[in-house]
Amino acid sequence: MSRKDQLFLLQPGFSDPVYPGDVFYCWHCALMEGLLASFPELAARVDVHRIAWPRPRTELRSLLGPDNQSCPVLILACGMPDAPDIKHYGKVAFIDDKDAILGALSDRHGIPIPHP
Repeated sequence: MSRKDQLFLLQPGFSDPVYPGDVFYCWHCALMEGLLASFPELAARVDVHRIAWPRPRTELRSLLGPDNQSCPVLILACGMPDAPDIKHYGKVAFIDDKDAILGALSDRHGIPIPHP
């Protein structure tokens, strides 16, 4: 397990066979990319992984099991008390809600909070 929090994002520019001919990005992941661009020090404090869209997403499956492959997801290194938004797979604690991820990044890494 990493000694840093790990943020998993989907690589933009993927296709979905349900929508032939269209190319997509995950807007929740793009939100996180904007945060990383706005606060470059965050990228030094968090291990960022950009993974391919198709499932199974082996990188996540090996850490979080077959039922937890959504992105974005923040895997917590340690040191955060349990909260309603924190899920667990074995000993691994993670957050897969975009708003809760934003809050955790502010709390854990000292970036500003989102304006209400």
